[in-house]
This record gives sequence, C-alpha cells and structure tokens, in this order.
Amino acid sequence: MYFYNMKEIKQFIGNNRDRILNELFDLLKIKSVSADSSFKQDVKDAAIFLKDNFKNIGCENIEIIETAGHPIVYADKIINKSAPTILVYGHYDVQPADPIELWDNPPFDPIIKKTDIHPEGAIYARGACDDKGQMFMHLKAFEYMKKFDKLKCNIKFMIEGEEEVGSVNLEKFINENKEKLSNDVILISDTGMIANDIPSITTGLRGLSYVEVEVTGPNRDLHSGLYGGAVANPINILSKMISSLHDENNKITIPGFYDKVLEMTESERKEVSKIPFSKEDYESEIDINSTYGEKGYVTNERNSYRPTLDVNGIWGGYIGEGAKTVIASKAYAKISMRLVPNQKSENITKLFSDHFNKIAPNGVKVKVTPHHGGEAYVTQSDSIEYQAAEKAYLKAFGSKPIAQRSGGSIPIVPLFEKVLGSKSILMGFGLDSDAIHSPNEKFGLFNFFKGIETIPLFYKYYYDLWISNKNE
Repeated sequence: MYFYNMKEIKQFIGNNRDRILNELFDLLKIKSVSADSSFKQDVKDAAIFLKDNFKNIGCENIEIIETAGHPIVYADKIINKSAPTILVYGHYDVQPADPIELWDNPPFDPIIKKTDIHPEGAIYARGACDDKGQMFMHLKAFEYMKKFDKLKCNIKFMIEGEEEVGSVNLEKFINENKEKLSNDVILISDTGMIANDIPSITTGLRGLSYVEVEVTGPNRDLHSGLYGGAVANPINILSKMISSLHDENNKITIPGFYDKVLEMTESERKEVSKIPFSKEDYESEIDINSTYGEKGYVTNERNSYRPTLDVNGIWGGYIGEGAKTVIASKAYAKISMRLVPNQKSENITKLFSDHFNKIAPNGVKVKVTPHHGGEAYVTQSDSIEYQAAEKAYLKAFGSKPIAQRSGGSIPIVPLFEKVLGSKSILMGFGLDSDAIHSPNEKFGLFNFFKGIETIPLFYKYYYDLWISNKNE
C-alpha cells in the first residue's frame, strides 16, 4: 500500500490551473464533429492534439491508429508487468452543435460563466462535459501521478473519435488488438453524478437501437390544391404512424417489445427512492410544467430502468420562409429506442422495422434504415473496482457515493466485456443540468478539478485492494 497526499494534488492543481484550462480550451476549440464529414480534418486535428499532449505528460507507445472512419489515439505507461493494468476509455468526438442560434456563445469558443449551480464558474462549449472535459481529467490525473511518483498501476489510454456515431469501427479494432488492450479493469468518465455535494457511481447503462425511417408517397411534390384529398400525404401518414407507437399510458405498442423486459423488484424501487430528487426543481430546470412518461413509474424509474422510444428528428416538405402549398413526396424521421437489460438491440431493431412496415397504409412506401445500436450494461457493487471508486469518492467529496443507473448508453461498455473480458467502472463528474447534446453545454470548474483530484484516489484504492486480494 502507498501513501497518498490530498494536499499535494490540490497544490498541483493550484499551481497548474491556468495551464490546464488553456490546454482544455485548445481542445474544445477543435470542431471534432464525427457525424458530419465536413469536419473530418477537425476530428483528425483533435487526435493530433491528444497525441501531443500524451507525449508532453510522459506517456509511451503513443499512436494515432487509422480506422475505416475516424482514428483512435492510443498511449500507455507500463511500469511493472506484474502490477494491475487500468485501461482508460474516452472519446474526443462531439455532437453537432446545431441549432447554433440557440447557443448564448459560439459553441467552439469556450468561455467561463458563473451560475447558481456552478458559483465557481462553468466552461461553456460543445464537448465541455461530453466527453472532452471528462476525458481530459484522466490525462491531467496521470500527469500528476507520474510527476509525483504515485503511479503504481499500469495505465493504457484508448481515446476514440466515433463514440457519438455509435463506435462503428471500434469492435474491429478491439478484436484485432486484444493483447495491446489487455487490462484488469476499464475506467470511464462519460457519465454524471447526482449533485456537486452528492457523488454517485453509475451502475447501469441502457442499450440503444437507432433507426431512420422514410415514407414515400407520390413520385414528386404535388400541388396541395389539385391533389389534396386524393393522394396520401407522407408527412400526415408519418405523423400518424409515429403517434401510434405509444398507447394512452405511454407504453410502446410494438409487438414483442417488452418480452424480455424484467419488472423492477421492490429492492430496486427502494434504491431509486433513496436518490435525492425534487420534481419541482427538475421541471423548473428544463422549463416544463409537468413530467411525462409511462404510467405506473416515477421519473427516476422511467429514465433509467424502463425502455423508451423517442423521435429525435422529423422533416419533409417545405420549411422555408413564406408559403409553398405542396404535398411532399417524402417524409423522414430519426428514432431512438433506449433499451434495458435482456433486450437485444438487433432484435428490437427488427421488431421495429417489421411493425413499422406493417402499419403503413396503402398509398405509401416505407423504408427503415438501422444506424447504430448497443446493449444495456449493469455492474456489480461488490467488485474491487466499485469498492475502489466508492472509497475514492468518499475521500474526495467527504460523503459516500450513491449507486444509480443512467438512462444513457455507451455501447462500447458491454462490448469490452464480451471481447476483452473486462469489467468497466463508470466514474462520471458531470451533472444532468450540463446540457450535453444540447445548446449551451457546460462543465463546472468544480467538477473538472474535483475529477482530477478523485481519479488518482481510485488508482490508489484499486491497487491496495488488488494487492490485498492477491495476497489472500
């Protein structure tokens, strides 16, 4: 077991605060939007930035590894082959910033502003929390551990550029590099915590099935006066089809959708009830007058333990200024389904496709295009990685973290376990109010620097527990 000095890391952060923030700002300025091919060079520039930073902080075997899509950045520091190895996973790609007009400041020009939740200030920029800011905490934590000789575990970094588009090339990379990526545990910060004074460990993620649908009517846009009432309008039809995907209790109507879904146990509902939650604050923060969802479940059950179906985008016809009276030839929508343990994304995608084609009326043709998906994931609280994370949060925050499931999806996590046989520990430091994927995304300065404080503690406690278990 080795000594850890909390004062020392606070001093490291204090002495390097401005430099660390400037480095993060330089990364946030890079428009690494993986979903849009026009940003391909920007994505590559972000990979180059990370490669240079890994070199500066003392990593070895640094590579930018090309894939069929965007590159993966790998780096490591192997101090002792008989010591435990921690693989840090993160991503440097970001969501599109659209709609740009809803940002209070340019999305790739980071600034710091104070808020009620973040009185010390928060960094506003696309990627500030998801995931550049959280990923960058790990590089700075490594920098501290190496500089002050605190690194007792081997460390490997794998930072990808396609997480926001489903990590489509990562499975191939992992299968081809099992030895390079071999590890004892995978450490990820791409989730959140309950509040700045209530740390939490994410113990579960929902899976995902993401599809795009296309409804086609006539072979061209038609005059709505001459043809209105005589031909099927694809936009009207699509709206009706989407509306039919939920019943009056907001339950999804796709046959077979719930066949594998396990009902919540009483103990699970009790655990959810322990999570501090104010319905009024929740509604106020996102400016709604009421929550909404599946009947029979409270908000924190709906957004983590239950599957969902949501339209992420819908378009068709004329949307320019003024009037153009047409019946559109085509209408489109993007739809995501968040899945829970036992549901398989491939099966759900097929069930959706079969059902959507079946409910299409005569007069239109339907096309369903699957995009990406992934499986749900649950981690156990009796593992040494969970115990190490729990101890780390307790030491850094002064309070024991609460275990909670996230409603989000990280498809690579179950894939890691399948291919590498590795469990993951999800140590997030963002807040639900950080507006990830939305305009005005932010990440609190408190959260960013507290992450840098907490991560080395995880290494300490993981190493101690690993040695203890080995000696039993």
